[in-house]
Amino acid sequence: MSHHDVYARLKELDIELPSAGAPAAAYVMSVQSGNTVYLSGHLAKKDGKVWVGKLGDALTTEDGHRAARAAAIDLFATLHGNIGDLNRVTRVVKVVSLVNSTHDFVEQHLVTNGASDLIADVFGEVGRHARSAFGVAQIPLGACVEIEMVVEVN
Repeated sequence: MSHHDVYARLKELDIELPSAGAPAAAYVMSVQSGNTVYLSGHLAKKDGKVWVGKLGDALTTEDGHRAARAAAIDLFATLHGNIGDLNRVTRVVKVVSLVNSTHDFVEQHLVTNGASDLIADVFGEVGRHARSAFGVAQIPLGACVEIEMVVEVN
């Protein structure tokens, strides 16, 4: 497999990693156990603030897709802060997405593609992951999307 430079790909996509966020409650943003890194749920942000709203109400599937993509970028920043070099990722194992949505909204999977597509684009083949996407009644701080990720590193 040819070497895939994650940082070069981020630059090509015009993505600048923000500084890693701080936890909003009694937890840490990531934990490494052996070669596995577990990233806590990251709330979608827009213009540096929590992206508030409910899918199927004030927000469209397209808005949710952009919010999920934004959450993925924050996950990359946290991961970079934890492991020092995103090129150490040997596999993105699992992504879990919580979508703040109305009871009749059924496009959580399309919202979550905002994160999944970017992860695969940035990490290449090792970015293809298992996934769950859930519609939930509410997310902390009223955020529209929360995403967590599990990765394997060398």
